Amino acid sequence: MTGGRVPHPGPPAAGPEPPLSPFRLREAVRALRRGGVVAYPTEAVYGLGCDPHDPGAVARLLALKRRGSLKGLILIAAEAGQLEGWVCTRGQPWARACATWPGFVTWVLPAGPAAGPWVTGGRGSVAVRVTAHPVAAALCRAFGGPLVSTSANLSGRPPARSALAVRRSFGRALDGVLVGPLGGQPRPSPVVDGRTGRVVRP
Repeated sequence: MTGGRVPHPGPPAAGPEPPLSPFRLREAVRALRRGGVVAYPTEAVYGLGCDPHDPGAVARLLALKRRGSLKGLILIAAEAGQLEGWVCTRGQPWARACATWPGFVTWVLPAGPAAGPWVTGGRGSVAVRVTAHPVAAALCRAFGGPLVSTSANLSGRPPARSALAVRRSFGRALDGVLVGPLGGQPRPSPVVDGRTGRVVRP
């Protein structure tokens, strides 16, 4: 599927989110700052996150997933300002992305100077999203910057949709799991190339 039309993000999540435990949030942030990998709910599935500045943490996350390093990774943020340095924040691609955020659409944008090859997969672009999910956004906000975000699953297997499924897949290999409801979306976020308008993932 190609073209300039951005996929419809689907209906919003129904019902209020339960309060996030400040203690669990602090523990997750401490783990991230030590180079750890944590799981957390997102709009559609549980995600795995780590510090994108830390190539060792990214390598560990990829090893846990049994995923190759050349595919590139998505970064999520709590607000657009957290993506400065990671992507080019000028021009029409950036403006188009910001018009959909906070929201469910992930945009591929030209990489900025902070984006090392362990994030880009050796490309000149990075996939980014300002998430509307309250738990994922709270984690980015408490951490103070964007996080690597990839579905919590072993490569080739279905993404986890519950904390229990995360623990069954990864056991004690993770450094933390933030528990909370998903955002009500039926599948992972659509991905759009901001430079061309091409839908990379419906």
